[in-house]
Amino acid sequence: MNTKKILSKTKTAALTFLKVNKYLIVLAAGVLIVGFLGQNSVMAHLRNKGRISELKKEIAEHKALTKANLERTYQLQTDVDVMVRVAREQHFFKMADEDVFVLSDDDPQPQMLTGNETVE
Repeated sequence: MNTKKILSKTKTAALTFLKVNKYLIVLAAGVLIVGFLGQNSVMAHLRNKGRISELKKEIAEHKALTKANLERTYQLQTDVDVMVRVAREQHFFKMADEDVFVLSDDDPQPQMLTGNETVE
């Protein structure tokens, strides 16, 4: 009998709390849903804003790179000296009376000694 009274009092206390604070509870639930949950939450909005600023910086970099490439292409199409320089530097072309020596900056691979062989 005593436990029934305690459960009854607890139930009425909980119902009273809900009746008195129903607007506060709904407001708190709404703030949680709008602020943190879902695709359109404030947190998702802030993440998207940061991503947009990163993408705008990337677009600006690509535009600058495109502009530089267009200028270089124009120079290669119009200036013979630039074309010859690029052909010699990047593609190792040579004139008829020249020899081209390509020097490597790579470290040479150590030679393995086997048996009675020696490296001089």
